[in-house]
Amino acid sequence: MFIKLFLIVVFFTVFVLVGLKCRAVSSNVDGYVLGGRKVGPWLTAFAYGTSYFSAVIFVGYAGQFGWAFGVSSTWIGLGNAFIGSLLAWAILGRRTRIMTRFLDSKTMPDFFGRRFASDRIKVASSAITFFFLIPYTASLFNGLSRLFKMAFNVDYAVCVVVMALLTAIYVIVGGYMATAVNDFIQGLVMLAGIVAVVLAVLSQNGGFMKSLALMSEIESPVMKGAYVSFFGPDPFYLLVVVLLTSLGTWGLPQMVGKFYAIKNEESIKIGTVISTAFAVVVAGGCYFLGGFGRLFATAESVKAQGFDSIVPNMLSNLGDVLIGVVLILVLSASMSTLSSLVLTSSSTLTLDFIGTIKNKRNTEKGNMLMMRVFVAVFIVLSAAIAIVQAKSRVTFIAQLMGVSWGALSGAFLAPFLYGLYWKKTSRAAVWTSFCFATFVEIVQLLKSLGIVQVEGAFLTFIFRNSLYSGVFCMLAGLAIVPLVSVLTQKTKPENADNMFICYDKKVMVPAREILTDEPAQ
Repeated sequence: MFIKLFLIVVFFTVFVLVGLKCRAVSSNVDGYVLGGRKVGPWLTAFAYGTSYFSAVIFVGYAGQFGWAFGVSSTWIGLGNAFIGSLLAWAILGRRTRIMTRFLDSKTMPDFFGRRFASDRIKVASSAITFFFLIPYTASLFNGLSRLFKMAFNVDYAVCVVVMALLTAIYVIVGGYMATAVNDFIQGLVMLAGIVAVVLAVLSQNGGFMKSLALMSEIESPVMKGAYVSFFGPDPFYLLVVVLLTSLGTWGLPQMVGKFYAIKNEESIKIGTVISTAFAVVVAGGCYFLGGFGRLFATAESVKAQGFDSIVPNMLSNLGDVLIGVVLILVLSASMSTLSSLVLTSSSTLTLDFIGTIKNKRNTEKGNMLMMRVFVAVFIVLSAAIAIVQAKSRVTFIAQLMGVSWGALSGAFLAPFLYGLYWKKTSRAAVWTSFCFATFVEIVQLLKSLGIVQVEGAFLTFIFRNSLYSGVFCMLAGLAIVPLVSVLTQKTKPENADNMFICYDKKVMVPAREILTDEPAQ
């Protein structure tokens, strides 16, 4: 117990000290929200990775999808690495940094408002962001409850309150730079922790090969050895999960926002490599670990306690030091994501929603005060929702968390991507994408709660669960936005051509990066 408490105290002390150290950088809005757009490759890459992976992944998804797919759930982690990290950096990174700097936009809703010359679009996107990020944030708290009960036998509410309070301190004081520095520290903990935990868990069954042999003996409705097969017992469902958890990051405000703060070209190149490698180890390790969950739980225990019990059961027999490492690992993953979500929501609500509704520009000091107040409000709301859901098992909250990712990614991915690459993207297309994804996910929520019924093979397939409907919204948006744009060119912003001039600006680069026919001087 002393070892575990000591590790936790050191962990939180470092957090608060970093927040206090970064006060100077966070003295204005640009510094508080984006770190002055001077964040280097290592901090940016780790901030991206740690915002990506949280207790939801480590405890919830790893257990749930590891149970469903067996060892093939590792593909989800690899998809996160190569689609959610590598391709996201390669396709979105540079253009996001250039366009947002040119438009002087600090958040995703602000980008939509300036890119499509519409305050209404900015307000709508900020409302969607705030509404759907609250339950997503609350789910981070839920992922910690079983682990803390296993390690300390501490009441869940106490854990939530302490975690919320300490996160509020360093985010309110230090802003984006404090979050980025802490994300780097947390990322190092996550890298070392996941490797140690995977090795320790597998050793409980005689190592990797012995664990595989035991998994191959588990019966499956599909075929013998399905849980150690290449694509598992349900390859199509596996593809759906990969797409939602990987491609979905392209439309999440807290993820894309990391590209706004990149310092320079070199930071993009280095950050791409670091972010991808980080995701391979952390996401790949989490889902690989979860793939052996059937060796530590039974169908009866999962039915009684839920999928969230699988990973804690896997870890319950580890030594005190390793359990302490796991706690720090999950705390690191959760608090880094939490701080990113909180900062995104507070800045969006302050700068994009309230600032636009008031139709009056606040002073720098006023915006800073309001953002810090909303950081506190957002954390209090999320913590309260998490405690209520855990204590009373309110179904509505749990289901709302499930549709959050699909709604945000479905609404924003296509407008953001086409907004960066295609001049002819129209306002009508953006509105259509927003409305379509929000409507579909609300129907999904109502269906999950048993309030509405859907009929027909196609609709039954789409609304099978929030994963299917989320992927449907993202892929449909990629087709809807160009189609509607072609039909509604009258709603294209008049100054769209001028915006794309920022990509053609001439810059000087070293000869080692660009080959030329010019003679040597």
